[in-house]
Amino acid sequence: MESSVMDAPEDDPFPEIGRKLFAGPCDFVMGAARLEQLPAMDRLEIAFAGRSNVGKSSLVNALTGRKTLAKTSNTPGRTQQLNYFTLGSEAYMVDMPGYGYAQAPVESVRTWTSLVRAYLRGRASLARVFLLIDARHGIKAVDNDALDLLDSAATSYQVVLTKIDQVKLADQPARLAETAAALSRRPAAFPVILQTSSREGLGLAEFRAAVARLIDERR
Repeated sequence: MESSVMDAPEDDPFPEIGRKLFAGPCDFVMGAARLEQLPAMDRLEIAFAGRSNVGKSSLVNALTGRKTLAKTSNTPGRTQQLNYFTLGSEAYMVDMPGYGYAQAPVESVRTWTSLVRAYLRGRASLARVFLLIDARHGIKAVDNDALDLLDSAATSYQVVLTKIDQVKLADQPARLAETAAALSRRPAAFPVILQTSSREGLGLAEFRAAVARLIDERR
């Protein structure tokens, strides 16, 4: 496993392509609570997954430079459907319901968990899931459950350590190393770990470049 914090080669076009991509049209399309409500699979999809309150919506907003594109909340479990956003004309971003603790009725949690499982297993247009892990805490048991699900669904995923600014600089290499070790034997894990801070803007350029590169490869 690698980190993406190293500088990109000077001739790498994807940082600039990614910047333009996320600076372009990014609009809310729809929220789907059932599979039959999902849009046609006419473009690539990148999805954001993670524990409740890990910062998925904040990252979507930071990447696009729009403060309220995705609704954020201090209440775990606010996102209870698959929220679709355009990413230029070639892709969708999908903000998935958080897993783990959520202040919502048990039946609601069960319903959207079932939706997520079905989405991961049957969405041919899904190019990659970006699995957000809180850098302050690392991979927890509930995250391992999500990793198991992604591996069993053979869904390509890439881990993103969020809130990296809240980890002491001296402790960051160890956190990255332990995360890489935990992912080393997982078959569906993409071998580059991203590190971001929505609040400080850290790692956003690398994230945008990774998405631009993925779209180019799948094109």
